[in-house]
Amino acid sequence: MRALRVDDQQNLCWSEVPDPKAKPGQVVIEIHAAGVNRADLLQRVGRYASPPDWPDWMGLEVAGVIVGARPESRWKRGDKVCALLGGGGYAERVAVPEELVLPLPLGLSMAEGAALPEVFATAYLNLVIEAGIQADDTVLIHAGASGLGIAAIQLAKLFGARVVTTVGSEKKAEVARRLGADVVVLRHTDDLEKVLDANPVSIALDCVGGEALGRHLGKMAPGGRWILVATLGGVETTIPLRMVLTRGLRLIGSTLRSRTNAVKARILQELERVLWPRLSDGSVRPVIHAILPVMEAEAAHAILERNENIGKVILRVRDESEPASRLS
Repeated sequence: MRALRVDDQQNLCWSEVPDPKAKPGQVVIEIHAAGVNRADLLQRVGRYASPPDWPDWMGLEVAGVIVGARPESRWKRGDKVCALLGGGGYAERVAVPEELVLPLPLGLSMAEGAALPEVFATAYLNLVIEAGIQADDTVLIHAGASGLGIAAIQLAKLFGARVVTTVGSEKKAEVARRLGADVVVLRHTDDLEKVLDANPVSIALDCVGGEALGRHLGKMAPGGRWILVATLGGVETTIPLRMVLTRGLRLIGSTLRSRTNAVKARILQELERVLWPRLSDGSVRPVIHAILPVMEAEAAHAILERNENIGKVILRVRDESEPASRLS
C-alpha cells in the first residue's frame, strides 16, 4: 500500500510501505478520508512522534470501510466506520484496535466521519471527564472556529453550559454564534480580560497558553478548572498563586494522544451513546472547511498554518466526490 511519509526536507511523499497486519484484537480499515490536525504539523517537523505500536506517519483520525476483522469482532467486512488513531491515518489502510473504532453515523459522508474522532474525543475528555461540566458552568473555549473549538462549543451546549469563545475574525464569529456560543470575543480587537470580568468562567479549554494564561487564570470563578491542551501562544506564563489558593483553582495539562487505549475506548463508548444520535439527527454536526486529495496534503497543512480554516480540513484518500459540509 501507499502512505504519506516525510522526507529529509520535510516534504510529504506518497510512498510504498508494507501492508498493515492486524494483531489480535485489531481490525484493518480501508481509508477513504483522513482528518488533518495541528498535531500533524508538529509531527511533520519532528516534534510529536507517533506512540509505540503505531505507524510513524501522520494521521490521527480516519473514516473508511472494514476490510479485515476476526470472526468474533463487533466489526464485519464492509462496515462503514470512523476511528481514532495514534498515527498512520495518511495512508490507504491502517490496523486499529477494534475498541477505537466507531460506526459511521447515519447520514454522514466519509469526509464528515473523518472529522469526528479526534476533536470530539478531545472535547469530551476535557469538558466532561477532566472538568466535569454541568449545566450551570460557564465555559471559555479558545479558537472557537477551529475543529476542536466547533466540537467543544456544541458539546458544551449539549450539556447546557454557557459558552464564551474567542475567534480571529467576524466571519468566524458568525459561525460560533450559529453553533450556540453566548459570548464571542474577537481576539484582535476585543478585550478578553474585560469579558472575563463580566463573565467569570468555571471551565476553560485553552489551546493557546502563553503569557495570557496567567492573567486570565486569576479571573476564573471559584473552583474553576483551566485545561491546557496546547501552547500555540507560548510555553511560559506567570501564575497568580494567591488566586489559585483562595479560589481553589485547578490548572490541568491534558493531551488525548498519550492516553491509554482503555481511556480512549471509554471516551468513544460515551461519544457513541451521547453524541452519535445527535449527529445522525443533525442536531450536532461536523463543519468541514475543505476536502483536498491526499496528494495535496501540503496545501492542507498550509491552511492550518495560516489559521484560515473554519472547521476541519480533510484529506480524500479514495477518489470520491464529496461536497464540503458548511453551515447555512
